[in-house]
Amino acid sequence: MIRARRARIVATLGPASRDASKVIELATAGADVFRVNFSHGTHEDHARTIANVRAAEAAIGRPLAVLADLQGPKIRLGEFADRTVRLKEGQDFRLDTSPEPGDASRVGVPLVEVFA
Repeated sequence: MIRARRARIVATLGPASRDASKVIELATAGADVFRVNFSHGTHEDHARTIANVRAAEAAIGRPLAVLADLQGPKIRLGEFADRTVRLKEGQDFRLDTSPEPGDASRVGVPLVEVFA
C-alpha cells in the first residue's frame, strides 16, 4: 500500500522504544520514519534497532524509513579564569586557539579546525 500524504511522522527510538513490538505500535499509530540517534549507544544497539524497524515493516506490510542522526563535531569553548563571564550587548569578544583561560575579552576554542 502506498501512502498518499507527503508529510511524515518521525518517532525517535531509544532504549525504551526500540524493540520490534514498540516499533509496530508506533507505526500502527501513524509513525513512518524512525530516528536513530547515533550519538548514544553502540554499533550493535543501532544494528538491532534498525533490524527491529525492518521486522516491523514486514509485520505491518508498509515501508518504514530509518533516519540516521549522525553525531557531528562537539565544539566547546575553553575554560574561563573566573568560571563565568558576563558580556554586554555590542561588546567585542574574540574566539582564538590559545589554551589559556578566557576572560571578558576572549576565550580559546580547542577545535582548531573552526579557524581553518
